[in-house]
Amino acid sequence: MLNALLITGTDTEAGKTVLTTALAAYWQKYYPQRTWGIMKPIQSGIGDREWYQNLFTLEQSAEEITPLYFQAPLAPPLAAARENRRVDLAVVWQALSKLRSQRDFVLIEALGGLGSPVTEELTVADLAAEWRLPSVLVVPVRLGAIAQAVANVALARQSRVDLKGIVLNCVQPRSDAELADWTPPELIQSLTNIPVLGCLPYLENPTDLDKLAQIASDLDLETLIFQND
Repeated sequence: MLNALLITGTDTEAGKTVLTTALAAYWQKYYPQRTWGIMKPIQSGIGDREWYQNLFTLEQSAEEITPLYFQAPLAPPLAAARENRRVDLAVVWQALSKLRSQRDFVLIEALGGLGSPVTEELTVADLAAEWRLPSVLVVPVRLGAIAQAVANVALARQSRVDLKGIVLNCVQPRSDAELADWTPPELIQSLTNIPVLGCLPYLENPTDLDKLAQIASDLDLETLIFQND
């Protein structure tokens, strides 16, 4: 079983938070005997950390969820510069290592997309590779999704990211025809050589944990998390 999983995406608003929440809800519902944690390693502005604190009873402090926090909702190097600070990745690494040693499984939601800057020199893809974090790529269902998937998988491969699979996400209500035309799994898999693990439907209420757990159970979790269980 994987001890940690990085949830990244093609861009901001791809659906990383929805997938992370669904996996956490699944873990909480079906594996109550096992411990888990959530981390948003770097956050700029109010957002995901507060979302997880409101939805789950986490035995984690705000700093344990988000070791590096900046006020301005900008890319970390820009947000840090506004506060005359730097992006200290050693702080993040230490917090992540500690959390992984204490929990059976840790969900890590990345910032932005694989190509988003973490520092002035490193992207999310660089960090995923350097820290050897198994990753999943969230691709939103919309026109152009195939090209986004291909480009991001190419970046992951170039950076040597351990990409376990792709999860499609309906950021808006989508018809079966739109799903078939915009994000055909067989074509995406053929072009990327990465398995498509399923598709998250559009959710009117993304806080329904029972529904989220059910949606997560429809994904190919044997490939995503439990491949060595």
